Amino acid sequence: MKIMVIGGGGREHAIIRSLRKNPEVEKIWALPGNGGIARDAECVPVGATDLEGIRAFAKSHPVDYAVVAPDDPLALGCVDLLEAEGIPCFGPRKNAAVIEGSKVFAKNLMKKYGIPTAAYQVFDDPKAALAWLETALIPIVVKADGLALGKGVTVAMTRAEAENAVREVMEDRKFGSSGDRIVLEEYLEGPEVSVLSFTDGETVIPMISSMDHKRAGDGDTGLNTGGMGTVAPNPYYTPEIADRCMREIFLPTIRAMKAEGREFRGCLYFGLMITRDGPKVIEYNCRFGDPETQVVLPLLESDLLTVMRAVTEGRLAETEVRFSDRHACCVVLASAGYPAAYEKGYEITVPEEIWPHVLVAGAAEKDGKLVTSGGRVLGVTAVADTLGDAISAAYARAERVTFGNRYMRRDIGRRALQAARE
Repeated sequence: MKIMVIGGGGREHAIIRSLRKNPEVEKIWALPGNGGIARDAECVPVGATDLEGIRAFAKSHPVDYAVVAPDDPLALGCVDLLEAEGIPCFGPRKNAAVIEGSKVFAKNLMKKYGIPTAAYQVFDDPKAALAWLETALIPIVVKADGLALGKGVTVAMTRAEAENAVREVMEDRKFGSSGDRIVLEEYLEGPEVSVLSFTDGETVIPMISSMDHKRAGDGDTGLNTGGMGTVAPNPYYTPEIADRCMREIFLPTIRAMKAEGREFRGCLYFGLMITRDGPKVIEYNCRFGDPETQVVLPLLESDLLTVMRAVTEGRLAETEVRFSDRHACCVVLASAGYPAAYEKGYEITVPEEIWPHVLVAGAAEKDGKLVTSGGRVLGVTAVADTLGDAISAAYARAERVTFGNRYMRRDIGRRALQAARE
C-alpha cells in the first residue's frame, strides 16, 4: 500500500513512524516532509497548503491512501479535493474542520448544544471589544477567531495585557484575516488535559490523555509556544473524569457536528480544563496535536493504519483500538529565542542509536547534513513503565542530541509527577 502524508513537522514524523509498522505499507510520501522525516519517507517539495500541487502529485502517483495532518490544509479543503480524485483520506472535510478553523463557530456550537465551556463574547470591531474590556473580569483570555499556528491565544493577567492583545490581533493584524473577529473568554482555572480521539462521525474512541507544556520557560513562564514537551497519560484525567467527558463533551460534540450537517471523521482533539465545576472545553483541534501525538502514538498497540481506515470507512465501532498502560515523555529541543526571533542553520548531531526516539520538526538537509530550520527543531521521546523513568530517559537521550543555539525546558513532566504523588 502506498500512502501520502501531508505535513512536515514532528507530528507527521510520529504518524509516519507508526504507519511504517504495518507490513502492507510499501511506500510513504511526505509532502513536504523535512530533513529528518527523509529517513522514514520520501519527501516531496510540495507545501502542505499547495492544494493544486498536492492534487497534481496524487494524480501522477499511485496513492492508495492519504493522511492530511495539519490544520491549514484541512481548513482549506484538502480532504474534499483528494476524495474528489478518488483517494480515501484520514481527516475531516472542510465543513467539519471549521471546528478548529473558527473559534467563534466552536463556541457557538458548544453554547447551542449545551457542551460545557467558558463564558464568552464575540467582537468584530476593536473599539467595541476594548470598551467591553473596561469592565470585564480579569484575568481574561483573548483568542483570534481563525488559525494562527497555535499562537493566536493570549491569557491576559492584566487589563493592559488584554487591551494590547486585542490591538495586536485586530488593529495590527498580527495574524492577518484570522483576527477579523475575536473571542473574549472567561478565564478558567484548573489542570489542563489534552485528549485526542478517533471518530468516524458516529463512534468516538479517546486516545491516551496527555499533558502539554505551552510556555517557553521553566515553571510555565515566558511566551506561549506550540508546545515544549508532553507526557502521557495525564494524571489529572481520572476514570471518573473520562466517563464524564464522554457523556458531557465527546459524544455531544460528535452528535452536534452531525446535526449541523458537518459529520466529523478523523482525529478530533479536545483541549480540556478540569475546573471545580467539572471538565470544560478550552478548544477543539481538527487533527492530531503537536507535540501530543509524539507521546500518544508510541503508546498505541493497535495498528494505526487499520484504525485510520476504519475511521474513513465508518467502521470504527467494530475495530479494536488498544493502548499500552505504560508512560511516555517527549522533550522538545528548540532554537533559543523561539517563539520570537531565533537563528537557524546549525548542524544537528544525533547518535545513531538515538534516532528511533527522535521526531524531527524544524530541520532541513543541506550538503548532506541535517541543520536547524525552525523554532521547534525536534522532539526526543521515551516510553517506560513509570512516568519518572520515561522523563529521565527522554532527558538522557535529549542531552546526546546537539546543535548550536539549542534550548529546552528542564521541567517537562514535573507537574505531572507531583500530581501522581498526591
